[in-house]
Amino acid sequence: MKFKAKILPLRTERVAVVLSQDDAAELGLLPGDRVRVSLDRRSFVAEVEIASEFVDQGEVGVCSFTAETCSIEEECVVEIVPFARPKSVEYIRKKFDGGRYERVEIGQIIKDISDGILSDVEMAAFILANEIVGMSDDEVQWMVEAMVENGERVSFDRGGVVDTHSIGGVPGNRYSMITVPTVAAAGLLIPKTASRAITSASGTADTMEVLADVNLSVDEIKEITERVGGVIAWNAAAGIAPADEQIIRVEYQLEISPKPHLMASLMAKKVGGGAKFIAIDIPIGRGAKIENIDLGRSFASSFMEIGRKLNLKVAATLSDGSQPLGNAIGPALEAKEVLNAMEKKKGGDLVEKAIGIAGILFEMTGVATNGYMHARKIFESGKTLEKFREIVAAQGGDENVGADDIPVGDKIYTLKSTVEGAVVAVSNKSIVKIARTAGAPKDKGAGVYVHKKRGEVVNAGDPLLTIYAEKDWKLDNAIEVANTKQSFDISGVIIEKLSYGRWWP
Repeated sequence: MKFKAKILPLRTERVAVVLSQDDAAELGLLPGDRVRVSLDRRSFVAEVEIASEFVDQGEVGVCSFTAETCSIEEECVVEIVPFARPKSVEYIRKKFDGGRYERVEIGQIIKDISDGILSDVEMAAFILANEIVGMSDDEVQWMVEAMVENGERVSFDRGGVVDTHSIGGVPGNRYSMITVPTVAAAGLLIPKTASRAITSASGTADTMEVLADVNLSVDEIKEITERVGGVIAWNAAAGIAPADEQIIRVEYQLEISPKPHLMASLMAKKVGGGAKFIAIDIPIGRGAKIENIDLGRSFASSFMEIGRKLNLKVAATLSDGSQPLGNAIGPALEAKEVLNAMEKKKGGDLVEKAIGIAGILFEMTGVATNGYMHARKIFESGKTLEKFREIVAAQGGDENVGADDIPVGDKIYTLKSTVEGAVVAVSNKSIVKIARTAGAPKDKGAGVYVHKKRGEVVNAGDPLLTIYAEKDWKLDNAIEVANTKQSFDISGVIIEKLSYGRWWP
């Protein structure tokens, strides 16, 4: 049947069309069924929604996302026919029954996700099956290969291509914004493709976007990397491993991230980005994605084995993930802290982690036998900052930008300690919750600055954290969260008071 397109003032992050009840009945369609939509010798698969209003008989409604993604204009004529349930759904059911994917099966599942054929419900089933049953290293390898095959890929004309990535879960974890220019300053190529925030207050792409454009194509990533040595770009904008973005979107709704998916997501981004040597950061500790050191070692072993199967050199580090890295949480605050560290040539745990991982990449590639000292020398010489400014300029930013030039939210509140003692723990989840409530990452200037970290002495009245927001009402909401969520565990000499009965008159 042929229909006239009607653009609806709605936006969903999936390809879908809306039909009237009469048209849906004539085609034998129910909500959630799939159809093939054809126009101008092009076609795509979409989910069906049925409405009693908004569209008339003979019209097909499309939201702005579908219109943009599929190049549909108002009143253009399209042909719609029912589309059978894909074979990949049977493969997902097979995993639920305890089975093992064959290479062709996982390949078809990832292709159908990349092409927008699987519904959110079917992707949720895929995620849950792999969370419950698990996947072998071979299956993860095949998933990585399929993700890369169904997306854009960067290839370089010369060797020495390295990269780093963290499995995440730690607020303020922007070490790569220092590692990338340090490594590039040594003559290696480091095309860093990064993610935006999913559940955190800022992803590396969100923070870099404060300073420069991160929406780069694969051709731009290649050109900039070969010209200045490095890049920090958003992987989704480049079209690298598009299935990964769809899977992550559903995982966010489910609030789970299966180990096989986490590994495949990371490795697919690195393979798609052209890296041959990869340093993986695995934060562990209370409040991190991985709280147990043995589980962290298991992850590291799996990453290295999958890397071997993909002909990659992989090194993994277990880092402290029990509290924020650095002190700033939120896009502008983190960008300010990163620049400040490079300008002053010091920055505590943020700098230590950054140069430590740069050192690992130097040792992996034979640049230096003592990678850490080589990385520190580059950082302290000012070459890291110089190279970072080159990268910012190459990505369309101001190469002369300094830490003091970055604006942050002007709505401010400081939470102070009411007790004396030492900080025993800082809650990652509470800090992130406060920062997101303040508006991060959407509001670039919103976030939290943590004044005290584990082991530091606190006096009554000392500032614990400062909240920054761009809107008064968001600051009010963040203050409420800060006053109800325990972000700091402060211990004095007396741990607990116990008594039996009354001892006073």
